[in-house]
Amino acid sequence: MSEKYLVSVFRSPRREGMYVYIPRENSPLDLPASLLEYFGRPVHALDLVLTPERKLARVDVADVLAAIDDQGFYLQMPPSVDSAEAAGT
Repeated sequence: MSEKYLVSVFRSPRREGMYVYIPRENSPLDLPASLLEYFGRPVHALDLVLTPERKLARVDVADVLAAIDDQGFYLQMPPSVDSAEAAGT
């Protein structure tokens, strides 16, 4: 059976499409001050159960889990203008 990770996802009030993933038991206000300055005050979006097999829409779950393990969070950047244009949006 796969290991399960409970994470909370917060959106940036300053930058559309920017999200930060953290372990559910952590507070987003404990993120590095420099990140919070850039990101803004995190707004809770949702909670997820992640497993290595789970598929996410815009990011690789392995990258999310590795970043959380290494630095305590994963920062998802907004899609680039080029990729949004290629998708027809």
